[in-house]
Amino acid sequence: MFSDLNVFKMAYAMATHAGKRQAIVSQNMANADTPGYQARDIESFSNAYVKNGARIEMHASRGGHLNGVERGTPDWAVFHPDLPNDPNQNNVAIEEEMLKAVEVKRQHDRAIAIYKSSMAVLRGTLGRS
Repeated sequence: MFSDLNVFKMAYAMATHAGKRQAIVSQNMANADTPGYQARDIESFSNAYVKNGARIEMHASRGGHLNGVERGTPDWAVFHPDLPNDPNQNNVAIEEEMLKAVEVKRQHDRAIAIYKSSMAVLRGTLGRS
């Protein structure tokens, strides 16, 4: 039941995006001293959402539905940001990665807050506290 509500799908997608980005940021930080390592990142959730799912269209929740589009989990594209290299050809800046990690934590916290708020509204409409 809860998986069919778009607000829960969005909260799940936000949390998934945050988890994927946190993994990439931690990998960048772990390889900060590796010669030749190039930093990686993924596009922001808002850009990916606009590109992949902001359009309001019918979607199929079962295989027998006509004219519906089945939606899967978005595949977050990994890219190498264009950053200047150090003498060892590594372009990871620890300070930048720490700021990204804080941003990712905020995004994950926002996803959890949306989920909790939506659950409260849903419980309130059902007459439960």
